[in-house]
Amino acid sequence: MNAPAQFRGLRAEREEEWRRLDALVSLCERKSPRALSDDDLMALPVLYRSALSSLSVARETSLDLELVTYLEHLCARAYFFLYGVRTSPGARLRQFFVHDWPAAVRGLGRETLIALALMLVGTIAGYLLVSAQPEYFNAFVPGDLASGRDFSASREKLRESLYSGADQDGLAFFATYLFTHNAQVAIFCFALGFAFGVPTTLLLVYTGAMLGAFLALYGGHGLGPQLGGWLIIHGSTELFAIALAGAAGLRIGWSVVFPGAASRLAAASMVGRGAATAMVGVVFMLIAAGLLEGFARQLIREDAVRYAIGLTMLLLWLVYFYAPRRPRNG
Repeated sequence: MNAPAQFRGLRAEREEEWRRLDALVSLCERKSPRALSDDDLMALPVLYRSALSSLSVARETSLDLELVTYLEHLCARAYFFLYGVRTSPGARLRQFFVHDWPAAVRGLGRETLIALALMLVGTIAGYLLVSAQPEYFNAFVPGDLASGRDFSASREKLRESLYSGADQDGLAFFATYLFTHNAQVAIFCFALGFAFGVPTTLLLVYTGAMLGAFLALYGGHGLGPQLGGWLIIHGSTELFAIALAGAAGLRIGWSVVFPGAASRLAAASMVGRGAATAMVGVVFMLIAAGLLEGFARQLIREDAVRYAIGLTMLLLWLVYFYAPRRPRNG
């Protein structure tokens, strides 16, 4: 028997099974697997295996590409309902926070250290340059961000900016503004990574330079420890989030520069999935930093309490991301 004749016999024998499998899968898609009877549930895996067998024969013997495509699509739909993992939104969210996000961050360990090192280099450079030449301060810190906190301000004014509380009605707006600003920095660090990681590197260094400029300004007026408390209450979360965003961007940039056997686009796409998972979590970190910056920092005036909150947040993030975990079952 030649191949076309063999397949015509197979089609005549099994076409009814394909139609039944299609009907059962369609019912599951419209409603749910609970809509199937006990007999249909028992028949579903048998029909699926039969369809797989037919697909194997069809690929070898059939010249009907439309039918082969139909069987491939049918088997894929049936596979989803037989073996696909279907979880509730709550379970999926729990899996993200318990497993997916920490795993993605741990996978960026090398790049995170590089991002932190780049920010540290920028901080040291900004501090040294502004300490030696105060006019560099305006080059590193935009006027809107400085808001009068520059070398023309008195020590009393600078100290007041560290401890004056915003009015209650303005706190929410202030938190929203700062969250938007920090989110833009983090998103740019991530999104610009595809350009070989160069813009991400420059942005991380520049972020550190702004921090160094503020340290030089307040340290020069004898307010270094007070500025540390003002910064750390939210900065331990905020700067960590920016470092993770930069790490994700650097990972993508590295894959573009050294794609291996894959194309640059394929390599960037492959590593981008894990980096994107980390970035989704970074958004939650920025929300927390925005709340700490807009509320806790304005309401808490004691330096010791500010340091305690900031260091506690840093410890919590480190434990959450890097503490050993039991391997996942399955």
